[in-house]
Amino acid sequence: MTALPDMPPRIARLPRDHAGRPVPWFVAWIDGAPDFRVVRAGGVTDAVRFRCCWLCGDRLGANAAFVIGPMCSINRVSPEPPSHRDCADYAARACPFLTRPQMRRRTSNLPDDAVQPDGIMIARNPGVALVWTSRTWRLDRQYGLFDVGDPTDVRWYAEGRTATRAEVMASIDSGLPLLRAEAEKDPRQDLALAELDRLYADAMRLVPGEDHMPEVVQ
Repeated sequence: MTALPDMPPRIARLPRDHAGRPVPWFVAWIDGAPDFRVVRAGGVTDAVRFRCCWLCGDRLGANAAFVIGPMCSINRVSPEPPSHRDCADYAARACPFLTRPQMRRRTSNLPDDAVQPDGIMIARNPGVALVWTSRTWRLDRQYGLFDVGDPTDVRWYAEGRTATRAEVMASIDSGLPLLRAEAEKDPRQDLALAELDRLYADAMRLVPGEDHMPEVVQ
């Protein structure tokens, strides 16, 4: 893993945990300590209502950035609201779970009333994080997920640095069978699989080349 990046000013103003790490705006404090796995009560609702950054809590501008996994570049949804791009970049480069592929989600000692996010979560560490910036995102209230919209910019990261094409493709190839298995459960399986193939082809346009990051037309 590379050295931690400098904190954006809005992140630097956040409260810190016992180890001096900034505590994102969405994190729940339990018995006086932050639990980074748990979203504070009303967090998603407040982020949408006040259009504020999921990470720092300040108001968003026209551009909003989602920190998502490679599979979300295919189905274009996120269970979490967006953030400022500099805040999202920092999270993708500094968050221990996102920068250490060997890390696994801890599920022990969660609060009794903790619930899983909406959607079908792929319970793995993808090893690659994607910062997806968009001006056309929206909340799909029927499913409780965020449609991340068309990207104006995409940035792929692995282990706190720019990801290689091989790393991105390895993560996508290992996760695609999980999406395909879900599509095969659909009553209209043929249509679901055809749609998945279309979304996959679109996502491949955003994968970095061998020597450079992809350019996205504004």
